[in-house]
Amino acid sequence: MPPPDHNPSHWYLSEVQPHRPALRAWLLARFPSLPDVDDVVQESCVRVSQAREAGAIRSARALLFTMARNLALDAMRRQRIAAFEPITESDESSVLEDGHDVVAAVAKQQELELLTLAIQSLPARSRQVMTLRAAYGFTPAQIAAKLGVSLSTVEKETAGSIRACAAFFAARDRR
Repeated sequence: MPPPDHNPSHWYLSEVQPHRPALRAWLLARFPSLPDVDDVVQESCVRVSQAREAGAIRSARALLFTMARNLALDAMRRQRIAAFEPITESDESSVLEDGHDVVAAVAKQQELELLTLAIQSLPARSRQVMTLRAAYGFTPAQIAAKLGVSLSTVEKETAGSIRACAAFFAARDRR
């Protein structure tokens, strides 16, 4: 619980808000390939405010930058692990075009059909998440907003779905 003598809004405006521009600049310099810098800044501010509700904070700036660093590292890890390319964005055109590798086109079509079977084997929410991610190229944040769930839920569903799809493919390989 925050100290009774401090208004939470006043505390936020005086202790956290002034550091937002510096935090954003620091994140851009330190993590240039971070996809959603503003989301990390916002989430860091929210978490510092939540931490303040639990008790006094010695240095809001230090906590803010530490939380932002950890969130940015998590985002970079997720970006490296799950670099999805929407399956609907294919630069391959018709199989009938001259010079087109028919074997490669057929193989890609078979892979897409197998991926569709793997996704269809998932539970309903996992199927929704994977369809939005793989077929439509939604970001995890967009999926969370569309489904009305937390970003953490989307990340967990995605990781579980990838493991389930890998198991699906492994089981098919054993046949």
